[in-house]
Amino acid sequence: MNIIIAGGDGFCGWPTALYLSKQGHDVSIIDNLARRKWDDELHSNSITPIADLSERVEKWKELTGREIRTYEGDLNHYDFLKQVLMTEKPEAFVHFAEQRSAPYSMIDREHAVYTQVNNVVGNLNVLFGIKEIVPDCHLIKLGTMGEYGTPNIPIEEGYLEVEHKGRKDVLPYPKQPGSFYHLSKVHDSHNIMFTCKIWGIRATDLNQGVVYGHETDETKMDPVLSNRLDYDGVFGTALNRFIIQSTIGHDLTVYGKGGQTRGFLNLEDTVRCIEIAAENPADRGEFRVFNQFTEEFSVLDLAAKVQKVAQEEGFGTNIAHLDNPRVELEEHYFHAVNTKLKDLGLEPHLLTDEVIRDILKAVMHHKDRVIEENVLPGVSWK
Repeated sequence: MNIIIAGGDGFCGWPTALYLSKQGHDVSIIDNLARRKWDDELHSNSITPIADLSERVEKWKELTGREIRTYEGDLNHYDFLKQVLMTEKPEAFVHFAEQRSAPYSMIDREHAVYTQVNNVVGNLNVLFGIKEIVPDCHLIKLGTMGEYGTPNIPIEEGYLEVEHKGRKDVLPYPKQPGSFYHLSKVHDSHNIMFTCKIWGIRATDLNQGVVYGHETDETKMDPVLSNRLDYDGVFGTALNRFIIQSTIGHDLTVYGKGGQTRGFLNLEDTVRCIEIAAENPADRGEFRVFNQFTEEFSVLDLAAKVQKVAQEEGFGTNIAHLDNPRVELEEHYFHAVNTKLKDLGLEPHLLTDEVIRDILKAVMHHKDRVIEENVLPGVSWK
């Protein structure tokens, strides 16, 4: 298939581009390199060194003989996007190209506005571009489990059967997002669902959980292909942050009580889920929702797992509870359905001690790159 990966220079997009290329698909990348600019803005970094995008794709071609074309530009620039779509004529458009951090969206008014304009307008441009240029193209859109919030009932995959005053209907599952970033994803979902209904667009919304890990078989082929490993309080996930903290003698900092529970998946499963969605496209006019995660953990669960492995590797660690900078339930019911991707062939990679150990060893290899003041939260919701 001819597949565009928007955001193909990022944490999920880069390994997805390599994996799909290795599987024989004709892959091109759209990216405005904003993720690298946010590191500069935040005085932060990936603990793993990241080569320039041009170096990455050149090394991939050298190693595999397969070309990945790149287009540097912004989805908010519609003329640019139209030109790429006319050139490539993609059969699938994988959309990772959004500002993905909840804390970043909560820094201040400017960051909230930027997040929503960048994400919502960029996604709208993609929808119009598909309608006008490649109407049969399948949109594979990265959503987030954070759209749902933490309801006191099981989370279904996108839709809920409701009985009200003697009548039944199947309706979009109620959304309770927890940040301006998560709100932008809800707006995306509404816009996609609307355009599927009125224009007949085919779309799969992947409500992804928190991704852990940083490498895949493809990114391990050469240091130039290495993927990001974020650890700061803005873009780093709790698991990565705990692993870095354990190696520098810092307490593992749990926000509040630590009962916040979310869905998680291995980066290797992320790339496989994209492949499954691409090879099993939605029908024309169908807005399909998959909950893309494999396991559920609380923040305290993660801290305990990291503490165990770190101690086995000779690092003494303590778990500390910080005042929660976020506004969220710290103890709550959480159970979500995640059967559709498994039914289509996903075989999950689970969070074992060895997975944590592999990340920890990668951190140790690049420990001199850790900016220690970045491992604590610096953004408040309040």
